[in-house]
Amino acid sequence: MRGRKEKPLESVQGSTTLIATEAVITGDIQFSGNLDIEGRVVGSIVAEPGKEAMLRIVQGGRVEGEIRVPAAMINGTVQGDIHASQRLELAQNAEVHGDVYYNLIEMMVGCKVNGGLRHVAETSDDLAHRREQRLQEAE
Repeated sequence: MRGRKEKPLESVQGSTTLIATEAVITGDIQFSGNLDIEGRVVGSIVAEPGKEAMLRIVQGGRVEGEIRVPAAMINGTVQGDIHASQRLELAQNAEVHGDVYYNLIEMMVGCKVNGGLRHVAETSDDLAHRREQRLQEAE
């Protein structure tokens, strides 16, 4: 809505893992809590199911792989698809080369998305699934 301000993404409870500026991680990462990327990750990043998780990629940070998290704030580069089930913020220096699947998105002036944007809402998916189940049960 125009003029409506959402509050900024905040850290979640739990520990914070930092991938420092000069670090290069090759392989998939599964995490809970907060994951801050200042360096480079070559592999997928997935939040542990059922746990709170927040991903931050700062300016200069880079991920080459798929991202599946509840919430993320991107201000670096992502080479791969992003799936944010709750909220996604693309800051001014964000650059995404891949498709973005989001529930709620905030895009700052200057960010770049070279791919598609697709809204996915868990609630509407649940409602559609329940409707199909009721129809099958009625038959």
